[in-house]
Amino acid sequence: MILMAAVTYGVGRAILAWPTGEASVSRSLAAGRTPLWNTLTDLGSSLSDTPYIVALTAIAAIVFRLVYRRWRESIFLVAAVWSQSLIFLATTEAVGRHRPPVQHIDPAPPTSSFPSGHVSAAVAFYCGMALVLSTHVRNRALQVLIWALGIAAPLAVGLSRLYRGMHFVSDVLWGTLLGVGCVVMAARAILYARERRRQRSELVRSA
Repeated sequence: MILMAAVTYGVGRAILAWPTGEASVSRSLAAGRTPLWNTLTDLGSSLSDTPYIVALTAIAAIVFRLVYRRWRESIFLVAAVWSQSLIFLATTEAVGRHRPPVQHIDPAPPTSSFPSGHVSAAVAFYCGMALVLSTHVRNRALQVLIWALGIAAPLAVGLSRLYRGMHFVSDVLWGTLLGVGCVVMAARAILYARERRRQRSELVRSA
């Protein structure tokens, strides 16, 4: 996690050092705003509002514990969501990137634009949920549906944050990578730790 925080900080400072031309994208999106899309993106952005993510993570952790009768899935989801949050909080103020030079439809929180905490939280929660649920169902079509929804939610959040003038494209892209990284790390450390130990034991016995 420390390495990912250091990389996030380094990427953020590099983006500040070299002009990216992303402001033109933000201006184009702002110029095409309509009442309908203002409403739709408000819903999309709210999918990853902090109070909702915190509440949904807590509820999901409790449900996983009751349904699967163990803590592994619950701990994994909490670890994925909170690790991205810690990295975000540790780096966003240090990077200090200003938000896009357009009208911000949402109130701007006291954090900087890079990375997108909304997007990293959405990836960690919704993709984390998809990973847990898809491993407990056998039907391939249902697995595809679960992952489609798990990917669609962060995508909606990212596009909504861009449209509403809250983030640059690179903020959203790195928020996505941050969320994916936290899901992968938590999965390797918690969900698949027992399987890796079993495989190592088999290798030792066969040697």
